[in-house]
Amino acid sequence: LTGVLDDCLCDIESIDDFNTFKIFPKIQKLQERDYFRYYKVNLKRPCPFWADDGHCSIKDCHVEPCPESKIPVGIKAGSTNKYSKAANHSKELEDCEQANKLGAVNSTLSNQSKEAFIDWARYDDSQDHFCELDDERSPDAQYVDLLLNPERYTGYKGPSAWRVWNSIYEENCFKPRSVYRPLNPLAPSRVWHLFVLVFFWTGLCLEKRVFYKLISGLHASINLHLCANYLLEETWGKPRWGPNVKEFTRRFDPVETKGEGPRRLKNLYFLYLIELRALSKVAPYFERSVVDLYTGNGHEDAESKALLLDIFRDTKSFHMHFDEKSMFAGDKKGAKSLKEEFRLHFKNISRIMDCVGCDKCRLWGKLQTQGLGTALKILFSEKEIQSLPENSPSKGFQLTRQEIVALVNAFGR
Repeated sequence: LTGVLDDCLCDIESIDDFNTFKIFPKIQKLQERDYFRYYKVNLKRPCPFWADDGHCSIKDCHVEPCPESKIPVGIKAGSTNKYSKAANHSKELEDCEQANKLGAVNSTLSNQSKEAFIDWARYDDSQDHFCELDDERSPDAQYVDLLLNPERYTGYKGPSAWRVWNSIYEENCFKPRSVYRPLNPLAPSRVWHLFVLVFFWTGLCLEKRVFYKLISGLHASINLHLCANYLLEETWGKPRWGPNVKEFTRRFDPVETKGEGPRRLKNLYFLYLIELRALSKVAPYFERSVVDLYTGNGHEDAESKALLLDIFRDTKSFHMHFDEKSMFAGDKKGAKSLKEEFRLHFKNISRIMDCVGCDKCRLWGKLQTQGLGTALKILFSEKEIQSLPENSPSKGFQLTRQEIVALVNAFGR
């Protein structure tokens, strides 16, 4: 795969070199650190769009939740919106508040800290989320160790899996009205190819092309990981996982896919550029001293933040970023309406992830969708990020711990 990507001034070879030698080794190390390896997720939320057709019965679909005793104290204490030592003390305050008014037990805290707690509490109700967020207070929400539950092929396929992707593409992707529905990919390839030819790109503005390419890139990413970590054989109950070249060829080879495979892979590179751009834009948020990436282990927290800031410096050094300023740049009323439509479409896609019948697929689908949603939220919040106060939380822009974990892990995928 070579050449320049559509809708941006960047070539694939430059991205490969930049990622291989600068970004990937560091992002891999970051994902292994406690702050980023534990993700809280509710895998029992019902599908909001159709009757649940049952979960995957294959044992590899199972997700093993993390025992409470294994979760770092700084992560499980207080609200997961909070990421600094000072903020996590708020849980203690909540307990005391039952007997005393907040002001009475809070005499040692600055007014700035009190304001921070109020801001964080309010923030969940904000209107800038691109994803349907899990209620982390739900008894069904559990911590998962992402390192012990890797994304890989589980055997989940067929009509149930196809219906999820069909719903995503048909109901949520901007496209010409003349296209009624994506045909079943299990149908003969000649018919599928006819759909693809009709689909691209007649009448689509930049924003709608971007939206489609992000979803296609996410789909390609997930398919690539299934091919790269495939159950090759199971002998005497011992599975052997590894790359399945035949499966990769079936999904991406130009001949097998009538030329469509390389386009899917290019969309993956486009997705990479979007999330890379978001990381470079959000750097000022994390460069502030108020952000600690708090787990309760001071030494590890300091190392995690130093590594994250190092990655941010690398992202800023990349000279061929996607220019998001070209999006929603029309008349104010039309641009605002299109942006809101963009947000609602993507939020709907995050809800469809609750319809995935395999728990492990659902876990990684929800995480990567939330990561992309967080990236979009960042790109559309540039002014708020630029005006962040140095030593107190921002009233205009805030990230929950879940969004931070999802952003880093989605980009890592």
